[in-house]
Amino acid sequence: MVPRSLLLGIFLIVHILGHSYAAQPSHSSRPPFNRSWFPDDFVFGASTAAYQIEGAAHEGGKGPSIWDNFTHAHPEKIWDHSNGDIAIDYYHRYKEDIRLVKNMGMEGFRFSLAWTRIVPTGKRSKGVNQEGIKFYNDVINEVVALGLKPFVTLFHWDTPQGLEDEYKGWLNPHIVNDFEDYVDICFKEFGDRVKHWITLNEPISFSMYAYTTGTYAPSRCSVYAGNCTNGNSAKEPYIVAHHLHLAHAAAAKVYKEQYQKLQKGQIGVTYATHWFLPKLKTPEGFKSPYRALDFMLGWFLHPITYGDYPPSMRAILGNRLPKFTAAQSKLLTESIDFLGMNYYTSNYASPALSFNKVNLSYMTDNHLILSTDINGVPIGQPTGLNWLFICPKGIRSLMLYIKNKYKNPPIFITENGLAEKRNDSIPREVAIMDALRVKYHELHLWYLQKAIKDGVNVKGYFAWSFIDDYEWDAGFTLRFGLNYVDYKDKMKRYPKLSAYWFKKFLQK
Repeated sequence: MVPRSLLLGIFLIVHILGHSYAAQPSHSSRPPFNRSWFPDDFVFGASTAAYQIEGAAHEGGKGPSIWDNFTHAHPEKIWDHSNGDIAIDYYHRYKEDIRLVKNMGMEGFRFSLAWTRIVPTGKRSKGVNQEGIKFYNDVINEVVALGLKPFVTLFHWDTPQGLEDEYKGWLNPHIVNDFEDYVDICFKEFGDRVKHWITLNEPISFSMYAYTTGTYAPSRCSVYAGNCTNGNSAKEPYIVAHHLHLAHAAAAKVYKEQYQKLQKGQIGVTYATHWFLPKLKTPEGFKSPYRALDFMLGWFLHPITYGDYPPSMRAILGNRLPKFTAAQSKLLTESIDFLGMNYYTSNYASPALSFNKVNLSYMTDNHLILSTDINGVPIGQPTGLNWLFICPKGIRSLMLYIKNKYKNPPIFITENGLAEKRNDSIPREVAIMDALRVKYHELHLWYLQKAIKDGVNVKGYFAWSFIDDYEWDAGFTLRFGLNYVDYKDKMKRYPKLSAYWFKKFLQK
């Protein structure tokens, strides 16, 4: 007898692959919503990051990163007390996993390099790991051999522990030179095949969670802002972000001056933000979303467009916000060929009636209250994460905002995705039927193509994540993947319904 769960799964596949969540035009001559609605050179892909999938923490000559140390020193800060020592074992299964990306019909694969797999201590002068270089050469060769375009992120939060021990990592300007040395190796070794480089992933998240609330490595914050033994939530996030800006600009300068002409690639950076809507229909209420955007997106996008931080940040933060020299500003405004944007959800923003003037923190410096509901009505359909609501219109609004305020740069959506809570009591046959994820991606793509028709220069869309993985402080408690990992059965991989949906959507 065929299990009832399997019959249900077959029904769902037939139903979802045969019907569209997105509103369809009434004109019968228009094709169904699929890849044909996007430009021919538009790149569809899937994303991931080294610490979240690779594992092999002590293999292949790799040195320790701050995440290797943090997860062992503070297991209580990880939701399930786990670590990424093995992650999902991509280090040993990369050929199988890259094939999963290809099988979905994707055209691009975005992944990050682990700094300490290439430079174990973080300092080139102390040695370069040829075994790590060989590993990434093998990965890139596999990606290219399958006809996929590699989009490579150079820093996705895994700072070398050696630099943290030597001079406190991103709190020290010396890291700019060490980062420049590291990326120079990457451009030299891999740039003949990698044509899209991303210097940093989500510096907002790193500055906020690692140095304001202490929930990410290296877990620094003020006592009043989180459970940390050291740090300063009022100053350190802004110092770290400033050095990240300078490191990005230095990396871009190296690439543009020494490699770009010969290798004919592009370099960019990936930022992240929610979209914001006013909660109060008052003059101050209508201004609130724009200040929220300044503090989340403008903090990073304003300097690389205009050479300085947003005026609203300067007005509130004063001397806590570092200053760029004229030369640094010039480097920043010439630093990107494209902009990567990560979008997941939207929030309401409203002015804070009062705020603490003593216990200062990035989390309250915007003088706003951010929320996800009005009188108990959520901003969008709830999901497995308490902050992630399905708000697809926000992606179009965000694209238009960037177009109008930030000179319409070429944009790749480098992350967009949905989390489900991991529940091993659900049979795998049922768990892979992720109909809500299908709905999420289709609706966001629907509004994204509308933004393109509105004149936004969007060049690609990368789903997060191509596979279930280690989700930082959430450990293995969430599933973001288009492909399922069976943690109870030797980490076997299974395409989810969303993977089949993408395959059908992308058929040419």
